[in-house]
Amino acid sequence: MKKEQTKQKDLKVCSHCVMDTTDTNLIFDENGVCNCCNEYKQRIEKWWNYGKGKEDELKKIIDEVKKKGEGKDYDCILGLSGGLDSCYMLHVAVKECGLRPFIFHVDAGWDLPVAVHNIKKICSKLDLHLHEEKLDWEELRQMQIAFFKTGHAGLDAPQDHAFIAQVDKFAEKLGVKYILNGYNISTEVVANPSSWGEGAGPTADKTYIKDVLKKHGGVKTKHYTYTTGFKHKFWLPYVKGVKTLQLLNYFPITKKGMIETLEKEYGYEAYKQKHFEDLLTKFLEGYWLPTRFGYDIRKAQLSSLVITGQMTRQEALEILSKPPLTEEESKELFTIVAKKLQISEKELMEYHDMPKVYRKYRNNSWAFKIGIKLYTFLGLDRRIRR
Repeated sequence: MKKEQTKQKDLKVCSHCVMDTTDTNLIFDENGVCNCCNEYKQRIEKWWNYGKGKEDELKKIIDEVKKKGEGKDYDCILGLSGGLDSCYMLHVAVKECGLRPFIFHVDAGWDLPVAVHNIKKICSKLDLHLHEEKLDWEELRQMQIAFFKTGHAGLDAPQDHAFIAQVDKFAEKLGVKYILNGYNISTEVVANPSSWGEGAGPTADKTYIKDVLKKHGGVKTKHYTYTTGFKHKFWLPYVKGVKTLQLLNYFPITKKGMIETLEKEYGYEAYKQKHFEDLLTKFLEGYWLPTRFGYDIRKAQLSSLVITGQMTRQEALEILSKPPLTEEESKELFTIVAKKLQISEKELMEYHDMPKVYRKYRNNSWAFKIGIKLYTFLGLDRRIRR
């Protein structure tokens, strides 16, 4: 199987973390330190304080959630993927905060057994009911092929949009005013650069999703649930008063500590790499993005750990010196994904080798840009985005 790595010799790497110029928007100061590191120091570190000294602020938030949830079956909503952040968020919500979350999982047909195991283990131990939304596989299969035909890097959009849409749906249906988000500064402060998603529209944008489907096979979706940028970024938070809470930022956590707690309490199985609980995401982030585009998602993930003092730069560089997946693992995943999509490996490889010329799709990216800027200004989003 053909496997070519994008040339890396001309890349400039940050002198402090491991972000590099595969992110074409990266800027360096006179010391060779990138804007991600500098923004962390200037905008985020002081507020976060490594999750320390936030007991009073956290108590105020939790008291508010409980008060708004009085008389209701649930006081918050949490989507559970089986990954580290959502599992630890559930642990904290129930064991540390005493909340009563509505737990749901979106089965888009790509769950790996280890994810299913983790979800069942933690829900069983906490004695929580799990609501499962099983999506129509034939629709998802056709949608996924349509996105491969775009040639761009944002190929996880069908299942990512489904997850966001389910969050929005349940928030309205249950009348719950709080959504728990597992995002945390400790392990995710550096977001995947926008330049790595060149050609792709906003994941939560129905207009974008529908236009891709229209232009690549006219895929019809009768059972798929959609949301919109307006609904997600403005209607729910500012009209309906639905708040998204990132509670993990109020606890002094580390990736190592999170894993150890979940392993001890629930028999949690850690993954080799973030997001590897999902077959498609593992394939895309472990093979497709590095070999087609030269984008290694680990650079943002490891830089988050370096910037927050959980790993040295040298340790991160040593990890990056080896590919995310071995040649054998890549071949196996390639075969599995092609078979699951009911296409030949030749066809899948043709998508991989497509020219990197991006067709334009209708989207409402302006709404998301305004929403993100507003969230950042209000202190609701403390992720480094470029």
